[in-house]
Amino acid sequence: MIAAASVVRMSPAAEPLRRPDVSDQPEPPDPDATAAAAAVITAADPAEFAYTVFHDRHPRLFARVRDALPYGPAQLDALHRLEQETLTGVLEPLDPRDPQVAAAGDYAEWTAWGAPYFGNEQRWTDVPFLWSESYFYRRLLSATGYFAGPWCGVDPFGPMKAASLAGSSVDREFANYSAASASEELSPAERDSLLLYSALFGNQADLGFQLIAGAPAGLQLLVDDNAEIWAHLDGREPGTVNLIADNAAEELLPDLLLLDHLLTTGRAANATVYLKPRPYYVSDAMTQDAASALRRLAAAPDAAGEAGRRLWRYCSEGRVVFSAPDFFCAPLSFHSLPQQIVDSIGAATLTLVKGDLNYRRLVGDRLWPPTTSFAELTAYLPGPVAALRTCKSDVAVGLTKEKVAALDAESSDWRYSGKHAVLQFSGPDHSSDHANP
Repeated sequence: MIAAASVVRMSPAAEPLRRPDVSDQPEPPDPDATAAAAAVITAADPAEFAYTVFHDRHPRLFARVRDALPYGPAQLDALHRLEQETLTGVLEPLDPRDPQVAAAGDYAEWTAWGAPYFGNEQRWTDVPFLWSESYFYRRLLSATGYFAGPWCGVDPFGPMKAASLAGSSVDREFANYSAASASEELSPAERDSLLLYSALFGNQADLGFQLIAGAPAGLQLLVDDNAEIWAHLDGREPGTVNLIADNAAEELLPDLLLLDHLLTTGRAANATVYLKPRPYYVSDAMTQDAASALRRLAAAPDAAGEAGRRLWRYCSEGRVVFSAPDFFCAPLSFHSLPQQIVDSIGAATLTLVKGDLNYRRLVGDRLWPPTTSFAELTAYLPGPVAALRTCKSDVAVGLTKEKVAALDAESSDWRYSGKHAVLQFSGPDHSSDHANP
C-alpha cells in the first residue's frame, strides 16, 4: 500500500527493438486502422504468456480451489473434468439442462457470445484470450456449485481473499499509512502522490498473478502521469470520481484510502466504486469483499482506522456508492459498456481504471505496437480516465520508442512479469500521451 519508494522510473537504454518492431513505425492516426493491424491475443502459442495461463496458472488454481473448501465428489469431479477440457479438449458450450446453468440464467448470453467459437472443434487456446479467460471463470463457478445447491453463493476464492486481508502485511501497511499521515515532512503534493502510487503499487496484490509470479517486487514505472492527474482534479469543481476496481483484500485497501483522500481534500464530492457481481479472476472484488475491506480498515488503529470510519460514514450518507453490474463479468471490452456506465463516465470528474484485466478491456486485448497512443485508444469514452496498472499481460501502449528499446534489451518478459507499471491519464481533450514525443 504505502510503498512509493518501491516505484522507480525506467532508465533509458539504446538497444535494438524486438517483438514487435516499432523503431520506424509511426503511430497510425486512425484507431480503426491501428486495431486492424494489431492481432487479437490468444493462448495458442506455447511461447507466449497467455498459453502459460492455461497450462501453468490454471492447474495451480484448480489445486488451490480443491484444497480451499471441503467440496464433495460432485464438485471435485466437475472441477477435474473442466481442468481436462481446458488442457486437452475442445471448447464446450453451457448445457441448458444443467441446474447450475438454469439457476445462473445466463445461457442465452453465453450462447450468443460463444456463437463464433462453439461447435467448431476449437480449443480453449484458439479463441480470444479475453473471452476464454472470462468463460473459464464462468464455468468454474458452475463446477463448484456456486449457482444452485448447498454451495450456492459460496465464493470458491473466498479463503484466499480472507487470508490476504487478515495477513500481517496489512497491519504493517496500516502502520505505514498512519505514520505518513502524521508526518510533518510531507508536503500536500507529496501526500497526494503517495496515495496514488500506493494504489498503483497495490495492483501487485493479485492472487491469480501470484500463482505464477510469486511475491511482489519493486516496480519500474514506465509512464507516470501523476502530475497530470492531480492537475486535472485541482482544475475542476469537485464532482464524482468513479473507481473501476480490480482486486479485493490487500489491493482494495489502498484504493479505499485514495478515495477517502479525494473526498476529504475536496477533489471529489462523491465516488462510485464498480465491482464484480460474482467471483471472477480469483481475487477480483465483489461487494462483500469491499464490505470486508472497509470493516478491516475501520477497525485499524490511528489514521488508517479514522479513514475507514470516514468512508463508512460516506457510504451511509450516499457519498460512496458500490455498484456491481453484470457487464463486469462479461467477456467483452469496454467498447461494449452499457449506456448507463458510459453516461457515468461522461459525467464524472475522473474514472480510475485499476488493474491489468480492466486495462486490457479499456484499450483492447491486442498486440498493439507499444507506441500506440493511449489517448487515442481511450478516446471512445466520453470522460477523462486514469489507468493504474501493473503490467501482467502482453498488452502495452503509450510508451516511447526509446523506452520500448530499453525494455526489450533488458528482458523478454517485461510486458507480463509484474515488475513494471503504468500510471496513464487521458484528459477531456485526450491530449496527454507519452508515445512518439
